[in-house]
Order: sequence, then structure tokens, then C-alpha cells
Amino acid sequence: MSMFLRHFLFSTLLITTCLAESNWPQFRGEGGLGLGTGKPPVEFGAEKNLKWQVEVPFGHSSPCIWQDKIALTGLDGGKLVTICLSRKDGHELWRAAAPAEKVEGAHRIGSPATPTCCTDGERLITYFGSYGVLAYDWNGKVLWQKPLPPPIVEFGTSASPIIADGKVIIVADQDVGSYMIALDVKTGAEVWRVDRSEFRRSFSTPFIWRHDGIEELIVSGSLRTRSYDLKDGKLRWSASGMARVSNTSPIAVGDVLIVCGWNAGGDPDDRVEMETHEAFLAVNDADKNGLLSEKEFPEGPLRDRFTIIDADKNGTVNQAEYDAMRDIFAKAANQLFAIKAGGSGDITDTHVIWRQTKQLPYVFSPVIANGRVFTVKGGGLASAYDAKSGSPIFQAERLDASGEYYASAVTADGRVYVTSQRGVISVLDAASDTLKVLAKNDLKAPVFASPAIVDGVIYVRTNKHLCAFGH
Repeated sequence: MSMFLRHFLFSTLLITTCLAESNWPQFRGEGGLGLGTGKPPVEFGAEKNLKWQVEVPFGHSSPCIWQDKIALTGLDGGKLVTICLSRKDGHELWRAAAPAEKVEGAHRIGSPATPTCCTDGERLITYFGSYGVLAYDWNGKVLWQKPLPPPIVEFGTSASPIIADGKVIIVADQDVGSYMIALDVKTGAEVWRVDRSEFRRSFSTPFIWRHDGIEELIVSGSLRTRSYDLKDGKLRWSASGMARVSNTSPIAVGDVLIVCGWNAGGDPDDRVEMETHEAFLAVNDADKNGLLSEKEFPEGPLRDRFTIIDADKNGTVNQAEYDAMRDIFAKAANQLFAIKAGGSGDITDTHVIWRQTKQLPYVFSPVIANGRVFTVKGGGLASAYDAKSGSPIFQAERLDASGEYYASAVTADGRVYVTSQRGVISVLDAASDTLKVLAKNDLKAPVFASPAIVDGVIYVRTNKHLCAFGH
């Protein structure tokens, strides 16, 4: 009996320890890979496998989960807040407002509370473009604050912070003065800063590529993806071939890095072309002042993108701004591609091992499961490719779950979970050589935030609630 009791206690301790190590510490979980733990339900909704549901402030940030607590951000009563909830039943444990003087603007379907929190277990890091970075302990005490200037982009801030090598990494790609900064996670002191002013707006969360005993800091931006040294921010390599705006985040399997980018005007049959500044000015500069206002742009794709071309947001476009955007449109390349490890310098022609240029996702970040890369294009067109070779397993197969896909994919227990903006979560069989939809779960509410899967429970944020689904 004594041996049995000892065995029981040891087993209980082991199980408890394993559960305590199952966390979702940043955007897309451990390592940013979207890999969940446990055996989550295939079918779920308001009347099936719902563990709990609670109201939360409006926001697009995803759950950040550490042991028995969940962190989210939101906009409530004009205040940008970080809230902490109980993982057990969703009740609110504490909330803290950021001391932002003004809340930045956002896209009409966006939110000023879009970056997902991250944690090293001791500190909870929150980033708002309207204020900067705040560090809390898991009881809500402010440990340090680092004000940063609001990014110069009218769509708002989206890239999430990550923690690596004892540093908080913030990528602020914007229309003027892009940069990346590393802060000491314990103090908030600046460790290094990288000038990225040659990059325009992008919204991708950075990624740590771990392979062959090293760590590379990967950042996808306009036209290029780059690798940096975590220690000092020095450039390791650069690969061209990205969209003009990067929204998706990189992922990897071993020594293969997967990068994806799509934006309007970058497909071969849908290019946005701009004539020379001299020719455009001669026809459209009505007041002959050498500058172009929005009204002076003819109706069409360029006027639609006036706020993008007007980099400094002063209401007029000068020659430098015009020429810069003309160059970006000319070089933009929409594609999903794979990079092999070991490169330095410009690796575009030496280390890109495969490419796909059709049926690409817009904001949805792919996931790797069963050695395959899964993507969903807006409208609900699913594709899967062999991660090593890029060979299609299936391509542009219809999910019968239409609408845009802003949430990124997650996977667990041999299944892939993909979420439409309309709130339909389709569950795919990761092992099937054809598209096999195991279930379609309609939450009947808009979803922009990426789900988290921890210990067999799926945490999904809708426009008004945080829901937990499990057996």
C-alpha cells in the first residue's frame, strides 16, 4: 500500500508538472509555431464542449497563457487595458490601464489593442502603439514602463512583442522611421536598436528560428525578410521576394524557414504600376506647386492608396514619397517560400529552396503539421504543401467557410484549426492527402484573434467574449 501511495503521488506530481509546463507564452504559442498541446475537441460551440465564456473588452490580441492565468488586452471606456483572467473559469483577476495620452487610430475593422502579450513566466509584457511597452508581474504590479512614439501608420499597430535571450523585441515598421528595438526584460533598458528606415509599413510578428544550436531573429518586412543576431541586432542575411506589406509571421521546421507574403498589386496578373513622377506630375498637378494632394490623384488604385503613398501623413505627396512607392510596387512579389539554413549576406539566389506564388493568405499565418505547411486564402481556399519540397498536397480546395481569414492557424493532436472572420472554425485532418474537414464549428461571432490550444482546451476570442472549449 505504501509503494502504491508513493507511486500515485509521484504520478500525480509528474502530471501536475507536465500541465504546469504547458503554456502559450506569446503570439502563436511556444516558439511562435502555433503548436498546441493535449487533445482538443473537434466539435464545439455554444452548446457543445463549452467549458466557460466571459465578456472581455474589444480587441484583437490573442490569449497569452501561463499556468493558471490568461492575459489579454483591450479597449474599454476609451482606455487601453491589460486584463488577467483565471484559466479555470475565466473570471477577471485584475486589470491595468496604459497611461496613453491618446489612442492611435486603426483600420476600420482593426483595433488599437492588437499586439498579443508575451511572458517569460515572471513578467507579462504588453505593447500598445499608443504608448509603448509595459511590464507587469502576474499579480498586476507594474515592474517597468518604456514609452515609445506611436508608429506612423494610419492602420494602427499589429506586430506583437516576443521575448528571447532575456530581451523584449519590438518591431516598429512604419511609413517613416521604421526601427527594431531590444529591451532588457528585467529592467526595460534599451540593449540595442536597429534602423529599418528603408522598410515601410508591415505588421508581422518577429520569429526566433532555432536550428543547429543557434537562434536567429527573423523579421519579415516590405519586399524583404531579414535575419539578425539576437545578441546585438547585427544583420546576418537578407532575402528579397516579399509583398509590399508583410502581414504574416514566419515559421520553421528544423533547418527550413517558411515565409509568406501577399498584398494587392503584387500578383503577375494584377500589378499596380506607376508612371514616372515627372509624367504623373505633368498631368495631375493642378495647382502646379510640385506636390500632389489626394484630390489631384485620379480615381483608381493610386488614389485608394493615397494615405500609404503619403508617408509622412502631411496631406501631400512629394517626389521622394512617390518614387519610393513606385519602386515598392515594381519590386513587390507575392509568394510562399522556403529558406534553408546557413546563409549570409544576400541569400535570395542561394538559399531559397522552393516557392509557391498562387492561392496565398493575406493576414493568416501558416502552420506546419505532419511535415506539411497549411494555408488558407481569403474566401476559404485551403492548401497544403510538403514543407521540405514545396510540392502541393492539395491546393485551393474550398472549405465551405467563406469570408476573410485574419486569425492564424493552430494545430494539435494531428489536426489543424483554421478560423474565418465570420467565426467558423474548420478542423482539418493533418494527415490526409486530400482536404478532409472533420468539423465546422460556427461561433456566430466575428473572430480576428488567433486561438490558443493548451492541455486540450481551445481558447478563442470573439469580438465580445473569450471562450474555452474542452472535453
